[in-house]
Amino acid sequence: MYKQELSAADRKRLIGLTKVAVEKFDAGDWQTLGAHTGQIRTVTGHDRLLRSLGFGDPDYPGVAHTVMFKLVELDHENLNIIADYIASTYGDGGESISTAPGRSRSIVFTPSVFDVPDGGVDADLIAVMTPFAPEFEAVFGAIRDAGTAAGFRILRAKDIWQHSAVIQDVFSLIFKAHIVVCDFTGKNPNVFYEAGIAHTLGKHVVPITQAAADIPFDLQHHRYLPYLNNAEGRLELEAGLTSRFRSLK
Repeated sequence: MYKQELSAADRKRLIGLTKVAVEKFDAGDWQTLGAHTGQIRTVTGHDRLLRSLGFGDPDYPGVAHTVMFKLVELDHENLNIIADYIASTYGDGGESISTAPGRSRSIVFTPSVFDVPDGGVDADLIAVMTPFAPEFEAVFGAIRDAGTAAGFRILRAKDIWQHSAVIQDVFSLIFKAHIVVCDFTGKNPNVFYEAGIAHTLGKHVVPITQAAADIPFDLQHHRYLPYLNNAEGRLELEAGLTSRFRSLK
């Protein structure tokens, strides 16, 4: 049978899933997973898996990794089946990249447009999403000063260049950030898109705007910081953001 090569991201994800399986699976879990993937013989027919589990043998983690990788190499879709089974059974199934409070349910998904960056959330990182226009430079300065005062690092996508596609840098920055500031002034479609990514990843999103009418209808129930783009207004914005950032540490 054709053996599928796994990407580095898939290998990393599968290693994480297998770690959960080693810690939590019993024989019934392995047999159920074999049935879900259509590979029951791969599981029950392995000469060491269930035996090493039952006897608590030290080689069990290595055997578990071998079986997991074989399942996915036989059919790449089994990676998602494994993740779904672990998530539904144990509420786990991947790296935690959300900064939101605990929820009763979680989801596991694999982006098809973006590459998932290495590492997890940087607890001291704030990502800033504003329109790319000169009049927002002073606004960014106020956000940066607020973040510094609250003990955070501040980055925006235009300040980094790690990928040829800008949107990949944007996604990576949001993925790693603890907080995401989104300036909705001018109803900028890029900022709308970036806010959607941040909400999907469970980030603390802090909306700001110069005009309340620029807040999308679907987000009007969220609190936001209004500001005027003048010296006094930016000082008030800085004070409001400093307080908000400190509350999210």
